[in-house]
Amino acid sequence: MDPIAPMLEAVLQEVREDTSGAVADYIPQLAAAPPDRLAFAVVGPRGHVFSVGDDEVAFTIQSVSKPFVLALALERLGRDAVFARVGVEPSGEPFNAISLEAGTGRPANPMVNAGAIATSGLAAEGSAAERSSTLRDTLSRFAGRSLSIDEEVYLGESETGHRNRALAHLLRSHGIIDGDVTTVVETYFRQCSILVTVRDLSVMAATLAFGGVNPVTGERVVREAVARDVVSVMASCGMYDYSGEWMLRVGMPAKSGVSGDLMAIAPSQFGVATFSPRLDRHGNSVRGIRVLERLSEEFGMHVFEPHESIAEPGIRIERTDGAVIVHLGGELAFSGAARVVGVLRDLTGADSESDVLVDASALARAHPAALSVLRAQLETEGGRLHFTQ
Repeated sequence: MDPIAPMLEAVLQEVREDTSGAVADYIPQLAAAPPDRLAFAVVGPRGHVFSVGDDEVAFTIQSVSKPFVLALALERLGRDAVFARVGVEPSGEPFNAISLEAGTGRPANPMVNAGAIATSGLAAEGSAAERSSTLRDTLSRFAGRSLSIDEEVYLGESETGHRNRALAHLLRSHGIIDGDVTTVVETYFRQCSILVTVRDLSVMAATLAFGGVNPVTGERVVREAVARDVVSVMASCGMYDYSGEWMLRVGMPAKSGVSGDLMAIAPSQFGVATFSPRLDRHGNSVRGIRVLERLSEEFGMHVFEPHESIAEPGIRIERTDGAVIVHLGGELAFSGAARVVGVLRDLTGADSESDVLVDASALARAHPAALSVLRAQLETEGGRLHFTQ
């Protein structure tokens, strides 16, 4: 058994009893969501997806689509053209607030609805169907598989989306969006109705975490500079009027959606996603927040976590008569532990007659969760692996 999955399952079980919050109810399709569903997935640099809970349940991506559509707009038009029409400052207001910058009419940032509608208008051209196809194809590349749209949810969004239409008309009056307002708004409703699983979202998050390269498919989806800009905006604006406290408590760039999805990024380490439909007053998943608080605290994922000068473990392999010694140096973070486990599996498969010794005596720093992963892997190998610290 992989040692990481049981650790994720333990985190999930700790938050499962929390039944506070309520599902979104502004359209019948969201109101009907089973509230007790819970899932958690993590993707590291080797492209292996670790997932637990209801990880095959599909749900609509909703506002978690916003970072990826921003990425498409930046890739297409460049930073200056996009941010001339959409700001990058935290709004301190709810996600659907009718609030534009005085004098320019710019929305505060691309993560609130007004900014997301503007970004959607910049990301593609053509009819609503053509624009929707372009956005869906881009999100599919981030996920590493072909995604589809929930047509019933789209119809519900379209039938009730009067506030978003009002925002779009305000944006059109200021010249922030061009052309037909209906085309832009319907495209936005369809992008929010794309179906994903928590495994998909973790891969999408990981693609941003690793500079625009999908770690599962190996495809470069967007330029490194684009991924960096998107993650930067997520860090300050992704959790709406909870963004400041989120950065303090969790310290991971993140984005939430009203279906109960929550995506977070540990840059150059992991993409993470959770799914649990009950929401707090900010519109964020109650249990999703708790899962990521635990992940940040116990697995060392906070972006301001102190690190040694060498962030990844150095691995040197020494072969002797009857044994293989794996010398570790530098820093062993949780993401590095997953890398070391992969090396150990390769060695125990290739050197079936040899014992394997993990020498951690030269590590400058080792996170407790990373050491737990290594020890768990040692136990699965039935005594063939040995550990010194």
